[in-house]
Amino acid sequence: MSDDLDLFQRLAKLGIKAPREVIEALLRNASKTKMSPRRLIEKLCIAEQQEREQRNLARRIKMATLGTPIALDQFDWNHPREIDKALFEELYELHFLQRGHNVLMRGPAGVGKTTLAQHLGQRALALGHTVRFSTLPAALADLLQQESLPATERRLKRYTQPELLILDELGYVPCDARAADLLFHIISRRHEHRSVVITTNLAYKQWGTVFRDASCLSALIDRFAQHCHTLDIDAESWRQKTSVKKTRPRRKPPTRP
Repeated sequence: MSDDLDLFQRLAKLGIKAPREVIEALLRNASKTKMSPRRLIEKLCIAEQQEREQRNLARRIKMATLGTPIALDQFDWNHPREIDKALFEELYELHFLQRGHNVLMRGPAGVGKTTLAQHLGQRALALGHTVRFSTLPAALADLLQQESLPATERRLKRYTQPELLILDELGYVPCDARAADLLFHIISRRHEHRSVVITTNLAYKQWGTVFRDASCLSALIDRFAQHCHTLDIDAESWRQKTSVKKTRPRRKPPTRP
């Protein structure tokens, strides 16, 4: 028992993070099958690699704050009057991420923009990328509440370093010029290196209604739109549609004479 404890302590000091029960099962199997030392080490390396990948994924999921969207196979592609499903399927392959291109998902509220953006984020996580998801108002509020320039610079890394940044809900909350400057810094630092996905209900020419008196707005749009794939969705609100179905009274059967 003391020898086993000493073995696990030594493995821990070497940075081996595979669970103890996994290593014990591996040792029992090695003894039972008379496994060669080389094969035992190979299996220990595989177990350690799997453990590190799981820990890495758990860390990236926590950092991403993606939430849990409905399953992609439950998305009703027949509901929108207009949506380029082929374009989304191409985006889902994440070639845009490899090129540092951006994505704009545009359409009225409640048509599935957030859901599709979240699935791009989940796909990126599954393929080993780092992701950050936030509503745009929450991200800008997070940055604006920093009390000093060094603190703001440190917090900006939360939005500039992930390989994929998803900013949801541009267009619903007005932002002042300082907030626009912060968004400009994010877009500029990621430009042509790391991808940004933005969901909005507004055309570019209407962004001025959100970022009033922002002198950087033209430059911000120019950088974001330079390498950008746009997915337009034309549809009635899916939430309103399902709400109407739930609240619609049942028709009474006709009474017989």
